[in-house]
Amino acid sequence: MLLAADVKVLVLTKRQQMKASCGHCVDAVQLPQLRAASQPQADKMSATDMNMMSRPQPTNHFIVQSVSPQIVFYEDRNFQGRSYECSSDCADMSSYLSRCHSCRVERGCVMVYDRTNFMGNQYFMRRGEYADYMSMMGMHDGIRSCRMIPMYRGSYRMRIYERENFGGQMYEMMDDCDNIMDRYRMSNCMSCHVMDGHWLMYEQPHYRGRMMYMRPGEYRSFMNMGMGHMKFMSMRRIMDSYY
Repeated sequence: MLLAADVKVLVLTKRQQMKASCGHCVDAVQLPQLRAASQPQADKMSATDMNMMSRPQPTNHFIVQSVSPQIVFYEDRNFQGRSYECSSDCADMSSYLSRCHSCRVERGCVMVYDRTNFMGNQYFMRRGEYADYMSMMGMHDGIRSCRMIPMYRGSYRMRIYERENFGGQMYEMMDDCDNIMDRYRMSNCMSCHVMDGHWLMYEQPHYRGRMMYMRPGEYRSFMNMGMGHMKFMSMRRIMDSYY
């Protein structure tokens, strides 16, 4: 028959054997205390991990600062005579120069027009010098108005329609098209809706002939834009590489 003292000795002996066998065993009485002591540290680590997970990670995307177009107009050829520097749309240049026979595009891209209020024949100009642009570009009249083309990087999307007011056949474009007849079997384009990007439209295939600048918006009738009965047979995106 075991006495109480013998039972106590046996319990102590068993406990010592368990500690010796595992080396890391913890007395059941000490567990709640250890858990309570380690809880703040666990919470702190958890909060740190959460902050690291929510922190923005570095990316490989680059933000490109847009180029603000700028052009200088001169009265005479070879950049002579009075000049007018322009960095925004100008609907009537006669307020600044009585005539214009040369220009220098210092940065960006610009659309120039031979009539006021962005009407008439249009001409696309990239960065460079135009000492006698009328003979270089086949212009019969001088520049009367100009429009800056902002730099754009993104998707391109445009819907072209066979008839005015978005009537007839419709096709959606996302890239250049050198001949709408060959690609879509479409003989004419008389209205369009530009959703994304900036475009140039040409009256002949392969980006030839007279052109028209199209920025995002709805164009229900090209005739009402001063283009007469001109047909458009090819379209090209104005890419950031032009700048």
